[in-house]
Amino acid sequence: MHHFTYQGDELYCENVPVRKIAREIGTPCYIYSQATLEHHFTVFDGSFQGMPHLTCYSVKANGNLAILGLFASLGGGADIVSGGELFRARRAGIAADRIVYSGVGKTQAEIDDALRENILMFNIESDQELDAIDQRAAALNTKAGIALRVNPDVDPKTHPYISTGLKKNKFGIDIERALKAYERARNLKHVEILGIDCHIGSQLIEVSPFIEALKRLKMLVNRLEQIGIKIRYLDLGGGLGIPYQEETPPHPRDYAQAIVEGLGGLDCTLILEPGRVIVGNAGILLTQVLYTKKTPSKDFIVVDAGMNDLVRPSFYGSYHDIRPVERKRREDQVVDVVGPICESSDFIARERTLPVVVPGEFLAVMSAGAYGFSMASNYNSRTRAAEVLVRDDRYYVVRTRESREDLIRGESLPEYMKGAARL
Repeated sequence: MHHFTYQGDELYCENVPVRKIAREIGTPCYIYSQATLEHHFTVFDGSFQGMPHLTCYSVKANGNLAILGLFASLGGGADIVSGGELFRARRAGIAADRIVYSGVGKTQAEIDDALRENILMFNIESDQELDAIDQRAAALNTKAGIALRVNPDVDPKTHPYISTGLKKNKFGIDIERALKAYERARNLKHVEILGIDCHIGSQLIEVSPFIEALKRLKMLVNRLEQIGIKIRYLDLGGGLGIPYQEETPPHPRDYAQAIVEGLGGLDCTLILEPGRVIVGNAGILLTQVLYTKKTPSKDFIVVDAGMNDLVRPSFYGSYHDIRPVERKRREDQVVDVVGPICESSDFIARERTLPVVVPGEFLAVMSAGAYGFSMASNYNSRTRAAEVLVRDDRYYVVRTRESREDLIRGESLPEYMKGAARL
């Protein structure tokens, strides 16, 4: 469900013509629908009504301050994986006691920042990280709430690059070693065991891997209680998928029902880390056609958005639906939609059937709200796109387009070069 619809033959975001944003803000441009964001968050969070739970939005999916601020106003927490994401979450108004910190490579400075903010808990990924957090908590004369991220060795049946719960993945502590790790943590003076964490992957379109992981976690919880370690929080991570093409992921209500049934009355607060399922279909990437090009073997549409703006097709081979901003009565053609980046992998779509377009027209790349702007770069010295939030019949620029001065901010010529530089 989303609020990008045609009114007549013109694409709207809620009650704003997308073409209006294209003309006034320019392209490439990310556009987000507040109504869609609110609906997805409240449906997901509300699906667990009656069960003690905390919905910690996964900031890595899309960390725009306006989006984080919206979720904060709805009672959401944050799942973070860096000090920068902690900064964003706190700046957006997300309460520190609703923040969980995941990630395999937390630095000393990042740990210290999170300790000073007094976040809810760290999701520990290794024995050495556990020691580091205990040591930093001691140095700051405080105590760190922790969960151990357990790797349950469950196949999430997703793209291998976004699978995180198998033995061969870098994430978490092997479930067979977890009991000893908890016993070790119990003996540390500056950590407090609060929970268990698990995240098996992203873009999952079946409930069964979640349930299999939950079964293994429940067994561990029971074993921990037998040795006197009480688990207050069970963090099941995120990973619920969305329909990009023909996928049919479960509705959040069905997912929640299966999870609650699988918990079987386990006495703990459930932590959930949705990302893509909240923001994925709430955003589009707006781009303009620069050229059309025919070769003996292919037809191309060259647009002004490239892999630096949306890397998912190049990186994962991902599918994104592409729609004309203005529908015309034209024939279809089979084309590659490509960007201006000097890489053969710079494409948004390959062998795609689309209506004929002409230079100057606009295209909407759908389902780009998750891992779109958050994975964008300045490759080829291209400025990153503007971001726009639409609320009913008004739009707000929530991130201005970068300037060329932004491209070189923080850079400088060494003194010995300045006299020879040709400006």
